[in-house]
Amino acid sequence: MALRLAQEADLDLVEVAPNSRPPVAKIMDYGKFKYETAQKAKEARRNQANTVLKEVRFRLKIDQHDYETKRKRAEGFLKAGDKVKAMILFRGREQQRPEMGVRLLMNFAEEVAELGVVESRPKIDGRNMVMIIAPTKNKSEAKAEQNAQRAANKRAARDAKHADKESASE
Repeated sequence: MALRLAQEADLDLVEVAPNSRPPVAKIMDYGKFKYETAQKAKEARRNQANTVLKEVRFRLKIDQHDYETKRKRAEGFLKAGDKVKAMILFRGREQQRPEMGVRLLMNFAEEVAELGVVESRPKIDGRNMVMIIAPTKNKSEAKAEQNAQRAANKRAARDAKHADKESASE
């Protein structure tokens, strides 16, 4: 019966759920269905974004301006949806004062708290102290937000250009 209906409609009879009782079949254009699923998979691959681990290195005796520069760099990474690995490099007698390194890293974490959360607490790794901060929004959300912002900027520039042309013609 279903096969005859499919032939009359010039479509295919496709078995959707063969393991169910009774088996479920659907009348559809199978070529179109395969094409659409391939397009969805391609779109998903294009929108897929891998989170990258970016690194920001400090020294224990860092100047305030250098610290601000590193913090702004880390904020940019977090806004883009990447994880940040904050690392303090210890030299010589600095290794005997790890609490100063912990204080610096925790201060850094507090300052970027609105963009990221501490994923791993500060821990000593040889002559370095490492802390990882994960972004609050994932990479795909950040990418979508960035694309929307870019489109809005293009629209605003285009509107301004048209307004300039109209005022020049008057």
